Amino acid sequence: MESEQFARTAHAEERSAFVATLGFPLLVIAGGAIGFAAPGVVEPISGWTTWLLGLVMFGMGLTLTGKDFVFIASTPLPVVIGVIAQFVIMPLAAVALAWVLRLPPEVAAGVILVGCAPGGTSSNVVSYLARGDVALSVTMTSVSTLLAPIFTPLLTLWLAGEHMDVSAGPMAWSIVKMVILPVGLGLLVRLAAPRLVAAVVPVLPWVSVIAIAIIVAIVVAGSRDKLAQAGPVVLLVVVLHNAIGYALGYATGKATGQTEQSSRTMAVEVGMQNSGLATTLAASYLSPLAALPGAVFSVWHNISGAVLALIFRARDRRSQEAPEQLER
Repeated sequence: MESEQFARTAHAEERSAFVATLGFPLLVIAGGAIGFAAPGVVEPISGWTTWLLGLVMFGMGLTLTGKDFVFIASTPLPVVIGVIAQFVIMPLAAVALAWVLRLPPEVAAGVILVGCAPGGTSSNVVSYLARGDVALSVTMTSVSTLLAPIFTPLLTLWLAGEHMDVSAGPMAWSIVKMVILPVGLGLLVRLAAPRLVAAVVPVLPWVSVIAIAIIVAIVVAGSRDKLAQAGPVVLLVVVLHNAIGYALGYATGKATGQTEQSSRTMAVEVGMQNSGLATTLAASYLSPLAALPGAVFSVWHNISGAVLALIFRARDRRSQEAPEQLER
């Protein structure tokens, strides 16, 4: 009886996570549609992007526990490999795509900024759906986020500086204010009121995606005139960038001798970026057009993440069915 109840609970949890993952892009698409069709509605909140991203990062801080940091000490190698891959593969892939596709300078700078961002917050749910190592996923996201004030502005300055002027110092300070401080505050609140936090944690993913959807609406409204012209090429480069991240992230795990679970997690963590952060930084320090790749990435990586999880699950089913067929 207990085993049946556990199975039902696990199934309900998995179904809820799957619905959330599929719901994310729908809400973000809705935000983009509102920004494009009714920019006047969004204009009064055009200055909210920093606060909205801070809310997302505060929610991330609420979900962190001491176990996440113990994991780094007990199993450091996969974390180190994954985080290095995160800050090497995606920035270089962005540069390569900008060169191959001959992207306009503003779009190229925006794509590179997306590549230099830390791991995406929804990657943890996708890792769970893909039957990856969720503990590794949470830890990789946390570590790459904490390193973002150093690596994101420096890599962006180095790789995107030829396309646009990049203010690395102010960008680093903005990341501290928008990411590190809210995450730290979330950690403190969790320590001070664990029961209250436990009650609100289930709704945090939805709060985060609504905030990101509003950010996307603001960005699309601000670059509405250029969207029709640049939209197709932005979508193409985002799809390619994301796919390269998945493929090379998985290959990195396999090449370094990691387990299948860890390799799946590395694929997800490398391929899914904190595009909300990239969008906000691009809108603040580059241009509205440079913010478009991050806005499109916010939609696309949630759709592709759900598809990737389904692919991994289908592979598991085939591997389980093969021995049964041999036995027959």
